[in-house]
Amino acid sequence: MWLLRYSGSIMNRRQFPLAAAAAGGALLSSSSMSAAAQSTSSSKTAIIELRYYHLRNGADNQRQRLSEFLAKQQLPALKRAGAVSMGVFGNTIGEKGPYLLQVSSYASPAALVDAAAKLAADEALVKESANFYNAPGLPYVRMEVQLLQAFDGMPQIEAPAGETGRAARIFELRTYESNTPLSLAKKIQMFEQGEIAIFRKTGLQPVFFGRMIAGPNMPNLTYMLCYDDLAARERNWRAFVSHPEWVKLRATPGWSDAEIVSNISNSILSPIQGSPIR
Repeated sequence: MWLLRYSGSIMNRRQFPLAAAAAGGALLSSSSMSAAAQSTSSSKTAIIELRYYHLRNGADNQRQRLSEFLAKQQLPALKRAGAVSMGVFGNTIGEKGPYLLQVSSYASPAALVDAAAKLAADEALVKESANFYNAPGLPYVRMEVQLLQAFDGMPQIEAPAGETGRAARIFELRTYESNTPLSLAKKIQMFEQGEIAIFRKTGLQPVFFGRMIAGPNMPNLTYMLCYDDLAARERNWRAFVSHPEWVKLRATPGWSDAEIVSNISNSILSPIQGSPIR
């Protein structure tokens, strides 16, 4: 259920001006955004942006350069623009690496659009973006953006407490694909009516849960968990799969994986230096 695979594939090369990407790369077309806004089930659930920067290993030193730019320039600009919760993570185990994942949360689709406009007008970010892109070598290979709507039962990102001096946690990002919107709705119902509560009881600490409203392989949901280390991850998952409440829940008619989940993928992530969520 939670096996992991290593990957280091190289992506096709594409370059985006970072200030323009900050303003427009996160956005859907106006018609798509309207549809996304209409699809939200609650005005109180956050819109979560997952922005993947696909990298290559090489002399360009993309990971270090981009990490420094995101931590020192992009994240402060996002905060000024109204993003609520933010984090940047590098992939440790999983497919399509290497990459950096920037997670940002907004109060609504309108707040996301407003933040993009503020980023485009942010003089400090525009200036630093120009310096960043004019430096020799590509800063990344391509960028991919996904938008999630947080679950009603977990409407906001829950950042783990950031105790001073503690080691950085590890994070797991998991995506569950379903055959139809109806089967996806059943899986979301299963999470909200018991599975998330069992996660918490067995030490699986949620960061966010969201239904994808724009991105690949829809219909699907994506969620993030955090752990102290890999050993804690294994220990907590073992406790979860053997927990009597989970054994009973997964046996509920209509809620078995075979009925409502067509594919599960996951990756292990580590926060970069300067990531607020760590």
